[in-house]
Amino acid sequence: MLTQEENDLLTRVGPGTSCGEMMRRYWQPVALSAELPPGGAPLPVRLLGEDLVLFRDEAGQPGLLAIHCSHRGADLSYGRIEDGGLRCLYHGWLYDRTGRCLEQPGEPEPRAGEQADADADPSAPPLAAAPRRFHERIRHPAYPCQETGGLILTYMGPGEPPLVPAFEFLAAPDDFRFNTKIYQECNYLQAAEGNLDPVHVPFLHQVFRRSGDGAPRGLRPVRLAIEAEETDFGVRLMRVDRTSPETIHARTTQFVLPNICPIPAGSTDGYTVNWHVPIDDGTHWKYVIQFKRESPIDVDGLRRERSELGEGYRLVRNRSNRYLQDRAEMQSETFSGLGSGFQAQDALATESQGPIQDRTNEHLSGGDRAIMLIRQSLKGAIEDVREGRDPPLVIRDPARNRLARTGVSAHFIPSSEDWRAHLRQRIQELEGEIVAPAHI
Repeated sequence: MLTQEENDLLTRVGPGTSCGEMMRRYWQPVALSAELPPGGAPLPVRLLGEDLVLFRDEAGQPGLLAIHCSHRGADLSYGRIEDGGLRCLYHGWLYDRTGRCLEQPGEPEPRAGEQADADADPSAPPLAAAPRRFHERIRHPAYPCQETGGLILTYMGPGEPPLVPAFEFLAAPDDFRFNTKIYQECNYLQAAEGNLDPVHVPFLHQVFRRSGDGAPRGLRPVRLAIEAEETDFGVRLMRVDRTSPETIHARTTQFVLPNICPIPAGSTDGYTVNWHVPIDDGTHWKYVIQFKRESPIDVDGLRRERSELGEGYRLVRNRSNRYLQDRAEMQSETFSGLGSGFQAQDALATESQGPIQDRTNEHLSGGDRAIMLIRQSLKGAIEDVREGRDPPLVIRDPARNRLARTGVSAHFIPSSEDWRAHLRQRIQELEGEIVAPAHI
């Protein structure tokens, strides 16, 4: 269990918090590219406890600004896209993607004898500092954006942004990747920890098998072997499920600092990424990226599977309707009574812990080794930032931006095979190189 101070350290993400400052050292998704089509309306967003507006300028480039105009605080998400930026409806102030104020069309002309020098005393009131050039003194809060892999990413930290990490799922062709997102009513960490909790899978996600007479056969025996280890980028979980006397299912799952979880997707051709991006302390977006290395994605099939997702990227089964749990279904069809969609099942498990899980009352067991390491890796990254260092995976050297090793794999192998050696071989194939030091 954690102390209250430790729990707050890892879960509070607003401006000025330790975890929030660490999170801001990394590029984070602010929207799916599909949410902001060319010519589309500005999009109000909330990220890491800050209210922002995302827009595309007339050149199609994304920009992210504080949502309230620097003049009188009007909401810029209602503004006009024109003249190289986003124009506030209230008084016409115009901002570009960098936060420069390009125009203040409502400012009065200088009166006779007033200073019209742009280099006037900056402490002077606006009318004494060239009304027609007062806009040059305004720097509206703005964050740089980059668009890649069907996502719009932003960097909200200080100084020069690092490189966008070269994750293989971001570099894949559009046909080899499918992106969506899901609104989650809980802190980012409890959902991220669930990805590296293998013991829950045969319970929460179980669909009952049927015997020859059609009767449900009940719980499948849980026969897992689990190992977890720290890596230079976070945590690796190695799991083996003994599916039959002849066959075992060996797979890896990763936690990639600070909030990315690649998980196996049932084949060796690719994997799924769950990217848990804090909206604020008690809610987050779960970006779900399905990725394949060697073949196009069956988008129509995936959309059918995602039919549990409703308007606004909200689950049809959610807290407000108790996830439409069917107690009769629990007797004959599924362990949870929540249908066969695992997204709602996971949402119930993590959201029912509360907006922020009280980890002072938990009792971790042997299967929770990876969860302990996740917390340890986050603490280490927070300490790096406190000490003035870049945390792991904040990459500034293009030669070090090789991140295939953060991917995962899953294989059915003979039960007689050494599963540890098998997974180590697969890991080496992904790495293709000696693992870099923790701080790169």
